Amino acid sequence: MRVYFSRMTKHEQLVELLATRSARTGEFTLASGARSNLYIDARMTAMSPEGLALIGPLALGELRLAGWKADSVGGLTLGADPISYAIAYASALAETPVRAFTVRKEAKTHGTGKLIEGPFLPSDRVVVIEDVITTGGSALKAIHAIQSAGASVIGVLSLVDREEGGKERIETEGYSVRSLATAAEIIPRIK
Repeated sequence: MRVYFSRMTKHEQLVELLATRSARTGEFTLASGARSNLYIDARMTAMSPEGLALIGPLALGELRLAGWKADSVGGLTLGADPISYAIAYASALAETPVRAFTVRKEAKTHGTGKLIEGPFLPSDRVVVIEDVITTGGSALKAIHAIQSAGASVIGVLSLVDREEGGKERIETEGYSVRSLATAAEIIPRIK
């Protein structure tokens, strides 16, 4: 596998991992309730050592290409979590620290009752992280929670864009969206 990967760019390696570990064809009901013949469980890639090692630097590079000077990155748990943590780790290695946080689906009913966990500050410039964009609903839910906490959202970064209108929906709300991979790149490589 290493020899095969050594001939591929980091982006190609990530797409290959997503195609072989995360993508499945068949009949599925997505989180949005829509039916699809493609399912992408990005966690199978994002929670693997190889995936984390690729995602962190690639995502950090994408933030730089977009010109997004983020203080922190995060999104709706659970999909955004490993991606956010990989970015934070890569940023520490690059000596350009970006903090990671998690947005809960609902505020805790005990303890501090927080909706956002981690070293998040209301003064932060935030890039919202999404594992897979389909309708854009999860990213928009995270955006609203982050803005309600006082921070400003400077963009949305997804691991995968399913190219089913979610990116456009988020952009209609006024946010730039970038993705590390698309369904069109992944589908031909599914085995």
